[in-house]
Amino acid sequence: MREEFEETVRQFLPYLPDDEPLRPDALLRDYGLDSLATVELLGALESRFQVRFREEALSLDSFRTPAVLWETLSASLDSPASA
Repeated sequence: MREEFEETVRQFLPYLPDDEPLRPDALLRDYGLDSLATVELLGALESRFQVRFREEALSLDSFRTPAVLWETLSASLDSPASA
């Protein structure tokens, strides 16, 4: 995972202490990612990485863990439709 990805995600996790690492397998909901924050995080990632998430990626499953979310974002970055 890239540093700017983690920085962006951390902004939406109010229950993740600053000194605690963001583990790839952490459940984002456990750190306070609710439905509204999920929508805001989606917008923040699209803006920061200049990409559009694929329609099939717009599910709560894509926002389950940092690893799954990074994989989803990476697939969108690699997609010709995101250019």
